[in-house]
Amino acid sequence: MLPGMSTPPLRSTLAGALALAALALAAACAPQEEPGAGSTASAAPADCAPATLKTVTAGKLTVATDDPAYPPWFADNKPDSGQGFESAVAYAVAEKLGYTKDQVVWTRITFNTAIAPGPKTFDFDVNQFSITEERRRAVDFSSPYYDVAQTVITIKGSKIAGAKTLAELKNAKLGAQVGTTSFRAVTEVVKPAVEPAVFNNNDDAKKQLQNGTVDGIVVDLPTAFYMTAAELEGGLIVGQLPQPSGTPEQFGLVLDKGSALTSCVSQAVDALRAAGTLDALQKQWLAGVAGAPTLG
Repeated sequence: MLPGMSTPPLRSTLAGALALAALALAAACAPQEEPGAGSTASAAPADCAPATLKTVTAGKLTVATDDPAYPPWFADNKPDSGQGFESAVAYAVAEKLGYTKDQVVWTRITFNTAIAPGPKTFDFDVNQFSITEERRRAVDFSSPYYDVAQTVITIKGSKIAGAKTLAELKNAKLGAQVGTTSFRAVTEVVKPAVEPAVFNNNDDAKKQLQNGTVDGIVVDLPTAFYMTAAELEGGLIVGQLPQPSGTPEQFGLVLDKGSALTSCVSQAVDALRAAGTLDALQKQWLAGVAGAPTLG
């Protein structure tokens, strides 16, 4: 759900959370730009056009994500709406490749299935997949479209609610979704004395946090702000986890291993980054994700 980003300036966690919650509520009513609007990058080369791309369905681009698909990445579990950061990114990539919105077909694939070895039933999957060398052995990744940090959240009254350091988390019962870099951050960065809990999805994680089975859960920073503002009663951000050494954690689109589409999809992502479109979409959909202190 990772590393090397500089610590953002400390701001009010509550203000950041409320800002993101307000954005999420307003998004359904506010008029939205078309994905990729304002892009000045050149169009994809001819060999990356729909007529030549070897997609799952000729003339269509099949995009996968999980079910449910959570805010702020998607809105109302409707990935085809174009609302939410990853939905908007997917349509911006599709547009850059020459596909219209009605030529994009969505399908649902679980997180672990998408990154498992074997043929895929999608052209690319967008679901907060951190790019790792281990995963590269099973699938292809596009160029990264987002740099991310992992964050510990809890609820009021928890024994870690006031934690300021990693040492204060050592004896906490933490948990995260199975197969994610959020879980890896627990085991490799926090290294708790208590065996961490593993959940099938973030809904299960939230339930266990609310009933006291765990003291805290780890999710990526934008999800942390949304959960604590809109989904968890008394939700609190404890803080960001330090980035592991090496390459910063980044999200990439997942493709079949050796996919003929990987180069074209990466070119599209690179063009969106160069044009400032990715930054614009982050500002539109992930406002308020700065401001959580880093745990030392």
